[in-house]
Amino acid sequence: MRFQLTALLACLLLMPGLPHAGEKATYGLNEQVWLPELSQAVTAKLDTGAQTASLSARDIKRFKRDGQNWVRFYLAIDDKKTHPIERPLARISKIKRRSGDYDPEEDKTYTARPVIKLDVCMGKRLRSIEVNLTDRSAFQYPLLIGSDALSLFGALVDPSIKYAAGKPDCATDANPAE
Repeated sequence: MRFQLTALLACLLLMPGLPHAGEKATYGLNEQVWLPELSQAVTAKLDTGAQTASLSARDIKRFKRDGQNWVRFYLAIDDKKTHPIERPLARISKIKRRSGDYDPEEDKTYTARPVIKLDVCMGKRLRSIEVNLTDRSAFQYPLLIGSDALSLFGALVDPSIKYAAGKPDCATDANPAE
């Protein structure tokens, strides 16, 4: 009996620290983010209905470097195309096409997109997420953050607010949690 009481008291003493381990952060429908590897600030749309994250890119070219698959692209917000970006290719993603984007003569119900790993700072949290590259210039936000990445951020999304996290403020020497 004494052991059970001691164990119960020990558990109660440790409980106040438990909420911090899985602490959630509230974000709005849109957030300012910092992409430290690209030295670029962008506005992102947080979309819990999308699984993956997408970054607006143009002139996407796959190539080999030292036997590894890489991709070269320009951010779609870089109209002058002055800064080509080269990143290792993480994988190729198959994104389901929407009904208006489906061509029955092509007989493909998906679009293949290159995926890269990218560090993203949102609020005070820095995470390394996978983003697929596609031209999002027709959309208002160059970065869409889907549920996979939102989970890494421990995000609670309140669509009634915008920019809840404030200006991105991640320590430059922080390690991106995965």
